[in-house]
Amino acid sequence: MHELSIVKSIFDTLVENYEDKIKEVTKIEITAGLLSNVQPILIKNAFSAFVEENAKYKDIELEVKVKEIIAYCEKCSKPFDVQYHKFVCGDCDTPSSIIIQGTELHISQVYFRN
Repeated sequence: MHELSIVKSIFDTLVENYEDKIKEVTKIEITAGLLSNVQPILIKNAFSAFVEENAKYKDIELEVKVKEIIAYCEKCSKPFDVQYHKFVCGDCDTPSSIIIQGTELHISQVYFRN
């Protein structure tokens, strides 16, 4: 299950960047594109399992924001929403392999206790 290694990486990043403030973290928000191979429910389950094994993080909450897939049509010179994994512009029916959103996976926000 690669979600557990992702969760471990999230905490490694937090410790690396906020070592002196890690006890003040209340919530982590991650952004996952639909093409990132991360299922929100699986990442949340992995997060719960990790926190259960690492009690010092028990008060931290996880929120997963999902980004839709957006591609770019070179013929129309504009972005378009990819529907049902069909990478074809809805205006001109031209296929596109230029993905401008949907592959990302990153920590988008970290919340701290006041």
